[in-house]
Amino acid sequence: MKIGFESAVRGVRAVSLGLLVTWLAGCAGIGGGKFPAAPATAASQDYSYIIGAGDSINIMVWRNPELSMSVPVRPDGKISAPLIDEMVAQGKNSVEIARDIEKQLGKYVRDPVVTVIVTSFVGPYSEQIRVVGEAAKPQFLPYKQKMTVLDVMIAAGGLTDFADGNSATILRSSEGNKQYSVRLKDLLKRGDVSANVEMRPGDILIIPQSFF
Repeated sequence: MKIGFESAVRGVRAVSLGLLVTWLAGCAGIGGGKFPAAPATAASQDYSYIIGAGDSINIMVWRNPELSMSVPVRPDGKISAPLIDEMVAQGKNSVEIARDIEKQLGKYVRDPVVTVIVTSFVGPYSEQIRVVGEAAKPQFLPYKQKMTVLDVMIAAGGLTDFADGNSATILRSSEGNKQYSVRLKDLLKRGDVSANVEMRPGDILIIPQSFF
């Protein structure tokens, strides 16, 4: 009877060990094997900043200083200015807004020439970079041309003590929510600059928790 009990214990141990090895193998595949590595370059050369709610823009009307001013983009994505009651600004770049303002002012001013400069940057939700999971300061950031994952992590304060940095992923909405693996631990803890990759507008950086 004792021999049978010992055999059963050994069997349970063997099964448990096998399950543990399988689980560890699965964990090793997360990030490194489950998703392709993020491409080093991702920025689009023809990118133009898209204005969003919370931005501020400076409207300058040539030879009409009384019509020139700085205005905020309201939460509804619209702006108001002299001779302009309501105008949608969100989702447009500065040149498009300038042309729209010229059309509106053209009803009252002869051949208006308008320049629009963005003076504070938030950007529309669809363009913002989001950092979630085991970052010291999970947050959203306005996208900037040539922004890299290192820039994002500096803004987010780095990794927490519980982060599995090398299993982090980028969820890329501009490519139909395709996911890429990124090696944040190698980049931040070991200084491996080959792990630094560019972001794209709307990317979500997901940092999982380590099980160890």
